[in-house]
Amino acid sequence: MALINRISHFEFSKKQINVLEVLLIIAFAVIPLFSSFPYRVNIFLSWEGAYRLYLGQIPFKDFGIPMGFGYWLIPALFFKLFGPYMLSLLKAQVFINIISAFSFSSILKSFQINSGLRLTSILLFLISYSFFNFWPWYNHSVIVFELVGLAFLLKFIFMEKNSLNRFLFLLGATFFLFLSFYTKQDGGGLAFMLAFFLLLYHAIIDRKYLDILYFLGAYAIWVSIFILPFLSYDFVYWFNLGQEPHNSRIHLLDFIKTAFGESKWEKFYLSGIIFVLMMKSSNFKSFLFNKRDFLFFLLTLGILVEALLFQVTSYTPPDNNIFFHSFAFAYFFSLTDISAKFKKLPKLVIVGLLIMFWWSGVYWKYIERKVIRVFPELAKVDEDAISKNTYMVSDRMENNIGMGQWVFSDLRAFKGIYMPESTVKGMERLMQMKEVKKENPQILNMTELTPLAHEIGYELKKNKPLWYHKGVGMFQREVDIFISEIEAEKYDVVLFEIIPYLNNFFPDEVHSALKVHYKLEDKFLAPRRPTDSFIEVYIRKN
Repeated sequence: MALINRISHFEFSKKQINVLEVLLIIAFAVIPLFSSFPYRVNIFLSWEGAYRLYLGQIPFKDFGIPMGFGYWLIPALFFKLFGPYMLSLLKAQVFINIISAFSFSSILKSFQINSGLRLTSILLFLISYSFFNFWPWYNHSVIVFELVGLAFLLKFIFMEKNSLNRFLFLLGATFFLFLSFYTKQDGGGLAFMLAFFLLLYHAIIDRKYLDILYFLGAYAIWVSIFILPFLSYDFVYWFNLGQEPHNSRIHLLDFIKTAFGESKWEKFYLSGIIFVLMMKSSNFKSFLFNKRDFLFFLLTLGILVEALLFQVTSYTPPDNNIFFHSFAFAYFFSLTDISAKFKKLPKLVIVGLLIMFWWSGVYWKYIERKVIRVFPELAKVDEDAISKNTYMVSDRMENNIGMGQWVFSDLRAFKGIYMPESTVKGMERLMQMKEVKKENPQILNMTELTPLAHEIGYELKKNKPLWYHKGVGMFQREVDIFISEIEAEKYDVVLFEIIPYLNNFFPDEVHSALKVHYKLEDKFLAPRRPTDSFIEVYIRKN
């Protein structure tokens, strides 16, 4: 009884909470290092951008991209450290996830959130947003850089007296906010607007109007450093600001449909924000001039609005905007008295378990996949017994194809990543082709198997787009160039991926030209689920 009584009354100190916080962040971040994963859709883009930087190629000069290159900086660094392999991307994302979690923690510390609530909010951040991001992806990195920038900005705002440290925080804030924009224009633009409004409120309340000029000036410095040197190249053509041949992806109807037809959690939390305003309305002036509380209110509101908009302009993957849950959780519980009790062991455990149960869908699918790989008989079903898992034929077929025929490749760049057996066998045949084994083979790779560049050792052509999605990563000008090169039989081998349900992900016109001027030598499955996409191997006819 004495032991139970001690446990029930045990309360963690701030120092102990800090230790638990670090352990929690590191533990969640490194879990992917001890796992194996299927080849992820779109991971080819992360690899090739990092690989080109690793080789010393210059963005907008040697290869075209419709955004900045901030997204590839960390993966390229990890290629330098560990080699240009898929697992190096996994390690890079471990680092990115650690940065994002500590940035979120720093933001909560700036608002003086009690340590128990901060720890549970970090747990929610990790399980709802960070944990399942195993691979670098620009729609995730853009938010991570934003969080780092906001963490530095809040340090700047809450530091009363001007000092060297205060302006270093400002430089850090503007650098990462610009890096967010230089990773993805939409998310980075929203990050800048949120930061500006937070700073504007601070400047008005504290009458520090020069801080706005300092902020804009520091941001302009980073713009000058990262954009001006590239204007002599094809930057104006490639960098998407909605000009031709790009499109802005901003369509009012899309925002309206998403706001009213989806976004249940965002609307739920926004309703809570309105209730908070209603409660504070009787003494609104006091609320307005409580700088720390009102800034937290503005930040939470801004994050929710950003999430609402971001899911429309950056729609892949569909859950890339759920960074808002942990902010809303921390804000609403900070308004209650119960959050002060989260430092007590029983309550901390209960809240932690409830959060894990709430988000169990995130990790359960990985546990299920591991169990089925070890005990495949568990996945067997009686096809004559209609149930949730058998009432659709396509589901049964996909389960059989997706789980039973995915294997590992012996190629170093693909180590630890499993793909359809057809893909692995197809790559093995490709590596043995005389056209590939010749000295300095001329290869055009319009597939998701971009690490083949390192395995084969062929030269990545310069003055080409980084990826081949027509209307996004390349345009009619580039399509015409590729067609003319195919007509002239410039390449020894052309790899082309056919994805029937995506619109010109690899240009149809190029595929049509290949069928006329080249010979189809081989065909195998692409590393995708569902497994209905194919990679074709073309060689010269003569």
